[in-house]
Amino acid sequence: MTALDDLRKAAGVEFDFAPGAQVPLSTSGSGGTGLSQRIASVAYREGAPDKIKQPNDAAGVSKGRFTLLEPNLGEAFTRAIETRMLAEGRKPLIQSFGAEPQAVVEHALAAKRIRRQRDRRLTVIMAVFGLLFLPGVAIWLGMFQLRRSFAGSQDKRAGALGTLLLAAIAGLIVLLVLRAPVTGVLQIYLWAMLPAPVIGWFLAKQVAERTAQNLRAHWGELAGGGGSGVMVPEAVPQNPNDADAERLRIGLAKLAAEQESNLTYYAGTKGILGMGVRWGHWQLAEDLRPRDPGREIDPFRSWDVARAIGDQMRLLERGPLHTGGFKPPVITHWVVRHVGGAGEVSRPEGPDADGYSFSNIEVQRICNEQQYSSGDRHYLGVRFVLWEGELVITMMITVTVLHQTLRIEVSGYVLGPLDGFFGEKPSPDTKTVREFPKFWKQKKVELPAVDAKEAVRLAARAPLTWFPKQLDKLGGTISLPEPFGLRHTWATKPWGHRFMVDDVLRTATPVLRVAFSAAFKVLRENGVDMAPFDARAAALSGQIQDPGPKHSDEYGM
Repeated sequence: MTALDDLRKAAGVEFDFAPGAQVPLSTSGSGGTGLSQRIASVAYREGAPDKIKQPNDAAGVSKGRFTLLEPNLGEAFTRAIETRMLAEGRKPLIQSFGAEPQAVVEHALAAKRIRRQRDRRLTVIMAVFGLLFLPGVAIWLGMFQLRRSFAGSQDKRAGALGTLLLAAIAGLIVLLVLRAPVTGVLQIYLWAMLPAPVIGWFLAKQVAERTAQNLRAHWGELAGGGGSGVMVPEAVPQNPNDADAERLRIGLAKLAAEQESNLTYYAGTKGILGMGVRWGHWQLAEDLRPRDPGREIDPFRSWDVARAIGDQMRLLERGPLHTGGFKPPVITHWVVRHVGGAGEVSRPEGPDADGYSFSNIEVQRICNEQQYSSGDRHYLGVRFVLWEGELVITMMITVTVLHQTLRIEVSGYVLGPLDGFFGEKPSPDTKTVREFPKFWKQKKVELPAVDAKEAVRLAARAPLTWFPKQLDKLGGTISLPEPFGLRHTWATKPWGHRFMVDDVLRTATPVLRVAFSAAFKVLRENGVDMAPFDARAAALSGQIQDPGPKHSDEYGM
């Protein structure tokens, strides 16, 4: 068995290389497209890496050794997404309901490819004007590094003292070059040593400017929720031994498989990771007593009730009136694992695991047997993805039987819209100048996307982009919040949007009533006395119309 076979087995991917494989295309036609594209827009952005803290303070930025090699936001985000979501041996991911992780990763790879094409050209320029005139390049890079050390890396001035010191050092260097005690070819080389890198800088600036305008176009299109799918030619093996492409292709397949996992995680007051906080819950608990005196109830299992509720939930979009109403829900039998404040989660393991999911037999066993003490729990999930993925409403239903008491619990979870950071579009820098010859009039002109400092930074980083791990150490990286999932990491609370709140509150009542109706049908068929259940259900039917959400996981103890 080869290394690629081991990789396929670990990923749960059974397909093999076949000639004529198509270039993977982002599945951007399905729900949640606009939201996914807004997340993906960060891969094309400019600015400081620290901006990633704006939507979530838990994101971290690790500084490198040299500010001259520091990545911008898009470069750092692309690298972080690639290593976190595609690297071998990576930690498990949280499902991204309402978003398409594969589309985000594909855009990150596309942004990387655009920059890689730019870096190839910049590397050639650095080889011609850098290696041939290495002393001059070293002097210029040293001056820029000094300036950034005085001023900070992000568009600040060096100050009067720093500027004076830099001017003095520059003047001394020029004087030493002009007065060097050499003649002939060596003298010509010394005199060309300082201006030659300037020519290289000019060429590099033109290359960087064209790429920056291209990246801005993608940024603006995606941040507005537009754009189309992207191709990932790197994931198409050119031959059966193309290990890099095969590894990338399997990594993308693992993303899709992990997104369909039926294991999710409860994290205390954070609610269920990927589903949001628990805003309300209702429970019905009554004793199982036979309807007919002198006769026992027919035996049944918790799974029989849970399955009946799930079957009935599939009919939620139907109603007696033509009002639009519910969209078809996503019904899932979940295995929920408590993780508290853990920094990472675990995948399903053992003989009962089927790839990234638990087998149906194991789900039934958990539903019937693991209702008390330690272990995973079973929940029936009814999920609605609304507002183009901006609002994810999940109703979780669990059925337990302890002694003679049957308990049906219905809990509501909600995941709000993305932070506004992801909708920000590029805003080119401008300055006010006087018109010529009408000098009394002023107009605003757009500045180039790449200034002198940025051109130098890109040229200095270009040769090192072929060694990403070393560049991470020298320039710095972004660390993403854990446990990481593209959707819940950047979500905000929905309570500031009136219509979203209405949708959340309106969902609970019909789901609760359908759950009770389906469960009661099973109870009646098995000879259970329904009088106490009917009375309790009527009381809950009124209680659920309480107009406000609750802090259900904050018990105030």
